[in-house]
Amino acid sequence: MVDSQIADIQSTQQEIVDELAFFDDWADKYRYIIDLGRKLPVFPEVWKTEENKVKGCQSQVWLKVEDMPENRLKLHAISDAAIVSGLIAIILRIYDERTPQEILSTPPDFIKATGLDGHLSPTRSTGLAAMLRTIRAHAERRLAA
Repeated sequence: MVDSQIADIQSTQQEIVDELAFFDDWADKYRYIIDLGRKLPVFPEVWKTEENKVKGCQSQVWLKVEDMPENRLKLHAISDAAIVSGLIAIILRIYDERTPQEILSTPPDFIKATGLDGHLSPTRSTGLAAMLRTIRAHAERRLAA
């Protein structure tokens, strides 16, 4: 069962790679990513706390993690920056409602496969890495509990 879950998370990453490959230039890709961010669910103001703030991001990013049945993690996140909100939407699509094992077993291959590694500014790349580190840290803590 774990292998099929890992295959599912990897196929989600491939879907994202395929979606971004549809666009010919990076301006269109950025518009698409920003549009994804506009569709994020509402993030309650009461969750915008120091405890939920992602450290290492130039823009403001908050990530709230809740426990779900079957040892899954529910991820909620938001940013005050449009492109970062889009990156959050991609991350949530891949890692939301996954088990800690799935999260920790799945490297973020979509970053290189989409070309984001070469097209994000250094501060955005650092922020993306910080968001992924934070999600992995939550998964590690959940496994250790």
